[in-house]
Amino acid sequence: MTRPGPDICTEQDVEALVRRFYARVQEDALIGPVFDARVHDWEAHIQLLVDFWSALLRGTSRFRGAPMPKHLAIPGLEWAMFQRWLQLFEQTTAELGNPPMQQLADAAAHRVANAIWRRYRAPAFPFL
Repeated sequence: MTRPGPDICTEQDVEALVRRFYARVQEDALIGPVFDARVHDWEAHIQLLVDFWSALLRGTSRFRGAPMPKHLAIPGLEWAMFQRWLQLFEQTTAELGNPPMQQLADAAAHRVANAIWRRYRAPAFPFL
């Protein structure tokens, strides 16, 4: 498995991935409305996502955020939405022409989607 690091891709590669992917997300009939209802400043959101994906792909440490609680608070999510998110993501990474980045990014995207879905579907644990 390819490991994150500066040799995998450039910051420009990460930004291209994020911008292309989220342009697709915004246009998608299934998941676009979920994002549009919650993202009010797309440019700020894109910059946050560039930091997130830079951390996963290049090993940078500038991402500051807590994505899990925000995703868990969205009502009505279905596994088909996560599958569509992954489909659009993999379509985007395939077009970028960087196989090591594609492999690492796709694996990370699957981990992210599965982690959020598992937590979303898990019943709340009652603390005793």
